[in-house]
Amino acid sequence: MGREAAKTVGAKAAQTSNFDAIVIGAGVAGLYQLYKLRELGLRVRAFEAGSNVGGTWYWNRYPGARFDSESWTYGYSFSKELLDEWDWQEHFAPQPETERYLNFVADKFDLRRDLQLNSRVASARFNDKSRSWEIALEDGRRYSGRFLVTAIGILSAPTMPNITGIDTFKGISCHTHAWPKEGVDFTGKRVGIIGTGATAVQTIQEIAKTVGQLTVFQRTPNWCAPLHNGKISKEEMRDIRSRYDEIFALCRTSPGCYIHAPDPRKTLEVSPEDREAFWEKLYDSPGFGVWMGQFSDTLTDREANKLASEFIAKKIRQRVKNPAVAEKLIPKNHGLGTRRVPLETGYYEVYNQPNVELVDINETPIERVTATGIETGERAYEFDIIIYATGFDAITGAFDRIDITGTDGLRLKDVWRDGPQTYLGVFIEGFPNLLMAMGPHAGLGNYTRTAEYSVEWVTGVIRFAIERGLTRIEATADGVGEWTDHVLALGEGQLMNEIGSWMTGVNRNVEGKQRPRIMRYSGGHPAYRKHCDAIAAEGYRTLALA
Repeated sequence: MGREAAKTVGAKAAQTSNFDAIVIGAGVAGLYQLYKLRELGLRVRAFEAGSNVGGTWYWNRYPGARFDSESWTYGYSFSKELLDEWDWQEHFAPQPETERYLNFVADKFDLRRDLQLNSRVASARFNDKSRSWEIALEDGRRYSGRFLVTAIGILSAPTMPNITGIDTFKGISCHTHAWPKEGVDFTGKRVGIIGTGATAVQTIQEIAKTVGQLTVFQRTPNWCAPLHNGKISKEEMRDIRSRYDEIFALCRTSPGCYIHAPDPRKTLEVSPEDREAFWEKLYDSPGFGVWMGQFSDTLTDREANKLASEFIAKKIRQRVKNPAVAEKLIPKNHGLGTRRVPLETGYYEVYNQPNVELVDINETPIERVTATGIETGERAYEFDIIIYATGFDAITGAFDRIDITGTDGLRLKDVWRDGPQTYLGVFIEGFPNLLMAMGPHAGLGNYTRTAEYSVEWVTGVIRFAIERGLTRIEATADGVGEWTDHVLALGEGQLMNEIGSWMTGVNRNVEGKQRPRIMRYSGGHPAYRKHCDAIAAEGYRTLALA
């Protein structure tokens, strides 16, 4: 579709619009969304808070940051030229390589000319009269566009802990999400890190190589498993490139769009000896197989989950020399895979180092941060550096940080106060022409695989509207009610939806987000695609179109 077709958007009471479409975010989803909307011939502007593209892979430059999806399954699939030109260097790429990749994409497709960096969106308000969205940046600049697409990520709203005195510390301190671009020298330093989630695990195993003393403050241990990373030779890259069609087809068949899919057998149908051999094979294999490739009932049957968890607990006890420390590192409040499984390289062995101490803050809570370090109920620790690996206000948090107002003054934060309500994870009732790429209640998983589909579906709706001269598309109350009920029903019986984690929107440092909610589509991505494809094939008749 060319520029002439796009003029239809402007012909219908849209003379006040700066753009046909506005995209918020220039990460994996945002870059592709910009590319696809430009394909339609639209006047598009993407706003990005960072000083460069990359989203997650721009902000999260902490030590050890890397993929735990296979690199060659994470890259974009939409361009054969891109697939032919880019060589991945490692099976699980480190942050600098991924950031280079996304910059390469932005340059190759000349996306920067429609990108506005250092531009954080503060508010978005729907104008009923012009049927367009008016956005304001934090610096006061204002823009408008017929369609507003959010590509703001599911882990992009970092949170600090509610600890007294954080601002009083005189040394170096930072959240892992906002790591200094110039890096931090840990050589010989006294370092404290708060958190033991996936980010913390990657950071800890890296900085432990050079610190003078490392103290890890842990509230909730996690079930971690080996990453088994390795370099990719030129010969292997040629082989991967020759199999891209096969690889992406395989990803489309699995629930999370990984190369790993559940074993169809049930745990107790298999003999103890065969179970042990199966788990050993998963534990010794690269990537998320130890999570995504488990027996089919591991995430729904408590006894099955208990047995799989006991296997990992045994591994932790084997790898950590001090039995008391090992027990502290074994989760007691959730089973394997019910929270996001961090993948690691030598993480447990870090606790065998004489200069590393593990502090369980359930036993000895942190009372305050001081000018020189951290005080618990038992003692005062002096640090040169404090790292806050305290996670994110996930999935809906980035939406909450933008003042989004729909029709009749309806505020999104109020609508979602008790949890998200969406249609297909794309639309929200009362917010016309607002489409979410990778929104809550959508099919999430291996991010680029799922983001490509989300972006393409969003683009299809907008193409449909333009071709028919429509200027308003929105969800109906019935559509939102039915989809939200469907998502909640699918989530019942899934053990992970009972556990407080970022995947269920829990963050103890955010008011009103202390209890688990069903935030994601739990039926697997193939089922999600089938549902969304059917809606498109029927001409989007379940939407309100005008």
